[in-house]
Amino acid sequence: MPAFLLAAAAILGLFLPQWLGGAATSALVVIAIFAIMAYGLDIVLSDLGEVSLAHTVFFATGAYATGLLATRTGFGAWGTLLGAMLAAAVIALLLGLLTLRLREFVFSLVTYAAAVVAAAVAHNWNFLGGSDGIVGIPTFDLSLGPLVLVARNDAELWPYAYAALLLVLWFVARFRRSRLGLVAVMAHLNPRLATMSGVDIARTRLAVFVLSAPVTALAGWLYAYQRAYVGPDLFESYFLVLMLTAVVLVGKRLLPGPLLGMALVLGQEKFLSFGGDVDAIILGLALILVLCFVPGGLVGAIRPLLRRLRPAPTH
Repeated sequence: MPAFLLAAAAILGLFLPQWLGGAATSALVVIAIFAIMAYGLDIVLSDLGEVSLAHTVFFATGAYATGLLATRTGFGAWGTLLGAMLAAAVIALLLGLLTLRLREFVFSLVTYAAAVVAAAVAHNWNFLGGSDGIVGIPTFDLSLGPLVLVARNDAELWPYAYAALLLVLWFVARFRRSRLGLVAVMAHLNPRLATMSGVDIARTRLAVFVLSAPVTALAGWLYAYQRAYVGPDLFESYFLVLMLTAVVLVGKRLLPGPLLGMALVLGQEKFLSFGGDVDAIILGLALILVLCFVPGGLVGAIRPLLRRLRPAPTH
């Protein structure tokens, strides 16, 4: 698509809340935040081929770092952003050094265990607020000198969440065209060839894993300001299943995939909800059905149909 059309589409997105009405604004903000969360996992799942079950830890780390820095040190949004992303990167580095020598099922199991341990720590450590969490997170404020950039509600937060989403989309696209992104795919699809080509697979896997963590932490940073509260509920399996479903629903390694997947899932919860428990069951069933019957996602399921509908070439 030509660059000017992409730029026009990006600008038009800013006005979605006005076109869709006030009731849709909160939904748009949450979709943007959770799509960012999913893109961090997408890098690991789609490019490395590893199922990380610890990305809820990076999401919660971003939120907790924001809450702690904002309420106890008085840091503004710029400072909390830096702290959230650095904290997530450090945790990812430590976790990656311990787990990335493992493969597939064992890697997933160990990362899930890490998420369970992190949830227990958040519930019981008073420094993190325990089961009560951290309350009183101040207003989102990115002001620079005379330039006032404040968000007191979802309508005001939307431009920042949307800008962050566009930045993440650009970052993921650049990553996949970069040497690291191409090497990561090679290490996933043909590790023997990658090794023969001089690729350090262990270092590549660690670099991609660490790179994915600040992306997911960025979502935690925004989410902390959106609800002005951080608690142990951020470690719940709901967020993990939500991320996984968003990544695989439309199709892996498709740039708009996690965004469209998240929009479908949260759109159902927001506008076609059957209640909390039923929605959770629907989310879980969607993940199971996709993984079992359409592992290529909706796009993978539609492609054969499109080929059949395509007229045969005439000679």
